[in-house]
Amino acid sequence: MAKKSQRRSRKSVTRGIAHVKATFNNTLITITDVNGETLCASTAGQIGFKGSRKSTPFAATRAAEECAQKAKRFGMTEVEVRLRGAGSGRESAVTALQANGIKVTAVEDHTPIPHNGCRPPKKRRV
Repeated sequence: MAKKSQRRSRKSVTRGIAHVKATFNNTLITITDVNGETLCASTAGQIGFKGSRKSTPFAATRAAEECAQKAKRFGMTEVEVRLRGAGSGRESAVTALQANGIKVTAVEDHTPIPHNGCRPPKKRRV
């Protein structure tokens, strides 16, 4: 039996969620549909930035531009933005999404906050 090669149809998604994780070393942008299924993702390192340049707002802008272009192929027109982390690329990534023709409907901060955190190490005895 010969297998039929079935071409995968591309989903048409108009609304989605843009997850922006801005760490001190990198910025990760993932665009999902409203159920949370990943459509496209991009990082500052994936674009070609290395070392300390990955953590710059410019690198975050370029990563967001790339991700927005990929999302437009799915028919994406508007996104909610969920920010996570305290890196320098937070605002610049949101601005880049807007500049590339994707309407930002809401911006939410989902940065994890420790509620008392880990137990500190015991006192050092010398």
